[in-house]
Amino acid sequence: MLVEAATDYGIVVLDPAGHIRSWNPGAEHMTGYASSEVIGRHFSLFYAPEAVDQGVPDRLLESAALKGRIEDEGWRIRKDGSRFRVNAIVTALRAANGEIVGFSKITRDVTRRYEYEEMLRQSEERFRLLVSSVREYAIFLLDRHGHVSSWNPGAERIFGYTEGEIVEQHFSCLFPPEDVARGKPELELERALRYGSTTDEGWRTRKDGSRFWADVVLTVLRERDGSVRGFAKITRDLSERKQIEALEESNRRTNEFLAMLSHELRNPLAPLRNAADILRSSGLQTEKLQWARDVIDRQVTQLARLVDDLLDVSRITRGRIVILKELVDLEAVIASAAESVRPLIDAKGQSFEISPFTETLQVEGDFARLVQVVTNLLNNASKYTPRGGRISLNTLRNGHEAQIHVRDNGSGIAPDLLPRIFELFAQGQRTLDRSDGGLGIGLTLVRQIVSLHGGVVQALSAGCGQGSEFIVRLPLATARPGQHAPSASVQTAQASDSPSSSSPPSSSPPASSSGPDRTGGGSAGEVHRRVLVVDDNQDAAQSTAMLLELFGHEVRCAHDGPTALAVAEDFRPDAILLDIGLPGMNGYEVAEQLRRTPSTRGTLLIAVTGYGQPEDRSRARAAGFDHHVVKPVEPETLQALLR
Repeated sequence: MLVEAATDYGIVVLDPAGHIRSWNPGAEHMTGYASSEVIGRHFSLFYAPEAVDQGVPDRLLESAALKGRIEDEGWRIRKDGSRFRVNAIVTALRAANGEIVGFSKITRDVTRRYEYEEMLRQSEERFRLLVSSVREYAIFLLDRHGHVSSWNPGAERIFGYTEGEIVEQHFSCLFPPEDVARGKPELELERALRYGSTTDEGWRTRKDGSRFWADVVLTVLRERDGSVRGFAKITRDLSERKQIEALEESNRRTNEFLAMLSHELRNPLAPLRNAADILRSSGLQTEKLQWARDVIDRQVTQLARLVDDLLDVSRITRGRIVILKELVDLEAVIASAAESVRPLIDAKGQSFEISPFTETLQVEGDFARLVQVVTNLLNNASKYTPRGGRISLNTLRNGHEAQIHVRDNGSGIAPDLLPRIFELFAQGQRTLDRSDGGLGIGLTLVRQIVSLHGGVVQALSAGCGQGSEFIVRLPLATARPGQHAPSASVQTAQASDSPSSSSPPSSSPPASSSGPDRTGGGSAGEVHRRVLVVDDNQDAAQSTAMLLELFGHEVRCAHDGPTALAVAEDFRPDAILLDIGLPGMNGYEVAEQLRRTPSTRGTLLIAVTGYGQPEDRSRARAAGFDHHVVKPVEPETLQALLR
């Protein structure tokens, strides 16, 4: 009755040779064979042919006869040909005299258990391979007290400890000493226990004592009953990202510093420039006054150039130099650059020869930037050529390109410096007094600007004391129908409207402004305006006002935003020169308020500021300014805008 009732187990009896003598319902249910189909047949019927050929069934009976009992697990074949996994116990049946009279075979279908265990085994194997293959993350286990119990290759790579060195060590050895003293490792375990997991970014320590910035996730592992089994810890080395972030932050701070420095430097330059122009316009021509005026003018020009160079360092490092392309006549570029450097060359008593143009050479590019290229090359030539030396400039066509040659017979370029002459801050041997000045970025700017125009620049020198030659090669433009290059005089005027040689030129001033013409002061034919000057730097405001009054304009001053709004309402100016960096209410806010006020909605607004970055210009346009000029402003630029 017991055997017949056991439907989950196949219970059979075999004769000594392995033929089936009895067959219960469990065996029938498991294999699909009825008892009439199997009684008398050899039990190898349920084995795969290859197992039969290998003698597996016979060896099973031999082992059972030898040992008395044997347990076996393997695949078997059902009547329908499907495979199933079994666990079988074969026991030898003996007579009283010890002779084997047969075998009992109890078989259980373990297919589902086997498949589950195999799935679990494969899952564990995949997880093991994953953990052992990951080298970018340290993945390790801790026991419930925080001692390391497993250690993957990624952990060995990041921390430097081998598995044998770290297992059973407390994980606090991975923290800096000051964190261990503050109890940070224990706090991490407490947080994981309280919340299930915890994350952290901070310093960790390698075996060699070096530190790295780590991103850490610590997760508690619990048994089914909720008891703590241990912790899983995943750590990623973020040192490279931390360094990049630090560099980006440093770069951001540097750019902010340069912008602020340029603003602060430009503020005192404005009244200095105005004072020099007032001296020039006063009619006082004594030798000492003229000398003082020229000194102020030269030094202001030099300071303004240094400020522009500082800003261009920032633009170079960020790739922010902007090229506004149009059809440009190179003769106009050469004329403008030569006019700019002529005072420096004359002051040193140097000869300067410009070869005449034999044909028109046009390129597509930014006029102001190309002037900056030639100006920098001529400045360098004069700077490194002794008093009485020779400088020459020659422009010619060579196939489909224009070539600009700047030669001098000065100090030349040392062979070791020549390959890196265009690198940032690269300079030749300088004297302690640095009488030549400069920041070592002029040639870097030249290369960058020429490259943006699709050209190349080359430096040649036979060595120290042998002079030097710089060659700029630019692709010539093919004029399109209806497109003409502005004349040299027009382009020179446009260049003078630019706030600096390193910044894109502002939009050209209007031919006329609203408001009646006024007489009094200034040269014949000038248009005179009511002008409000707003600047918190009183020297800058007063000197600008005095200069404008010399030109015949009627001027009022204000030194903060609210006062400017009140004066504008009463004075009804034709134009307002408005500083941006005002206390309390900044220039952008003042401009927006002026544009909302009916009486000043159409007034010409000119931002006169030390902030000259491209984003400053964009913000000025958005606030309602018509023009944006950078301190110090040339008097001719102000006059052109007011005209």
